[in-house]
Amino acid sequence: MRREEIESNSTVKSADRVLDLFELLARWGREMAHAEIAEALDIPKSSLTKLMRNLTDRGYLRFVPETKGYRLGDAILKLAQQSNQLRSLIACAEPVLHDITQQTAESCALNQLKGEEVEVVATVVSQQRLQSHMRLGDLAPLYAVSGGKVILAFLPDVMRDEYLRSLSFERFTKNTISTKKALLNELELVRTHGFAQSMEEYTPGIVGVGVPILSSTGFPLGSLNLAIPAVRFSSEVGERSVTILKAAAARIQRQYLAE
Repeated sequence: MRREEIESNSTVKSADRVLDLFELLARWGREMAHAEIAEALDIPKSSLTKLMRNLTDRGYLRFVPETKGYRLGDAILKLAQQSNQLRSLIACAEPVLHDITQQTAESCALNQLKGEEVEVVATVVSQQRLQSHMRLGDLAPLYAVSGGKVILAFLPDVMRDEYLRSLSFERFTKNTISTKKALLNELELVRTHGFAQSMEEYTPGIVGVGVPILSSTGFPLGSLNLAIPAVRFSSEVGERSVTILKAAAARIQRQYLAE
């Protein structure tokens, strides 16, 4: 067997052990001693020691001195909370997205930050013959689309600076932003006015208009955007789109923060 295959099999085995351990502790309902876990999962104690040390250091397991046992740590709870928060935000946004499309007759989406990109997590498609399709799971660079720009603009300075340090621009159309100076200038305008536009910067023939959905501390929970065929776009359409999107974002924010 080749070295690469051996390493791959070892990685998969370690991942399986981590998942088995999480499921065991979740089912058990109390702390479990090292020896109990090793016996239940049929894992050599030496291998289990290394695994549990790493998981404990990262907060996924917690050692309880009183019982000399292990339980799931706070990091697991945080992951679960983040998943629940995402589902909650989507649940709040879905009826609003339908209202946006009903008011504008254009496709709209809820987006969230995913690494250095923005991801479509909910969408409603226009019923017009000429339309823009935004599919669930679609990813785009933050700097190239309206929904990404508003998230980037309202990120904490340290997160935005880190993103910009490693940013490498790709030109998708002749209008795509291609310098950090131009991007920073636009982000300043986005923060000032509370919305962003993408003028055929990612998809030829499509204009994007986006607004942020902010937490109580001003962190971007996500963004709403409309994707409008350029032939139907005008300054009046843009202004009306911003008004509708800002009202929709405020509605989602109120409902989400009240839960």
